[in-house]
Amino acid sequence: MEEVLKIEHLHKRFENIEVLDDINLSVKKGETIVIIGPSGCGKSTLLRSIIGLESIEDGKVLFEGTSINPLDKKDLKIRQKIGMVFQSYDLFPHKTILENVILAPVKVQKRKKDEVIEEAEKLLERVGLISKKDNYPRQLSGGQKQRVAIVRALIMHPEVLLFDEVTAALDPEMVREVLDVILDLSKQKRTMLIVTHEMAFARAAADRIIFMDGGNIVEESVPEEFFKEPKTERAKKFLKTFEFEKENE
Repeated sequence: MEEVLKIEHLHKRFENIEVLDDINLSVKKGETIVIIGPSGCGKSTLLRSIIGLESIEDGKVLFEGTSINPLDKKDLKIRQKIGMVFQSYDLFPHKTILENVILAPVKVQKRKKDEVIEEAEKLLERVGLISKKDNYPRQLSGGQKQRVAIVRALIMHPEVLLFDEVTAALDPEMVREVLDVILDLSKQKRTMLIVTHEMAFARAAADRIIFMDGGNIVEESVPEEFFKEPKTERAKKFLKTFEFEKENE
């Protein structure tokens, strides 16, 4: 498989704290990488650095072999090939669901409105929300709004999708409906980097697990190996937390 995204010697500091410490990662086309680890270990900062929402002190982010600089306007078109879905849905409250979805491809990518509407309706149908297209965000549940946010990212035709804890703000019963959509994308061989605390989902969706701690990639392996026999003591301790939760449910 060809390499789509490459992170080389990435460093990010907040004041004197090294949030990302020499991160190296290669992402192949069609691969689903799930990034897990304790809170504050740098997972979300890594995604935000890839898409240019955070500046980086040292290192490179390369897309299809080209180094991309968040401060360089000529790299904007390349960065549009990387889509991101956040914890917060950030839908415009005064616009309908359909209007929220079509806004960026029409205004930013200058695509024909009729064609974008047709595609938007197909995507909303795929995630079970076509009946909500004329509703406003306030009329939707959290899980429905997060599915709209995924559709809004997909309609921009990104080659890589980043998901940052997209179920963190949802009620437990809404989590499954969102994860099912992402799992379906994984089966379609979409290139994705996913930050999550949902271990069962990570095991089901990932081609590769990246375990982070203290701004470092501590361990990486295929899901079966990572969850059955993690190599590092830090990963073993992390996974035992979830075993404890199970025992006490």
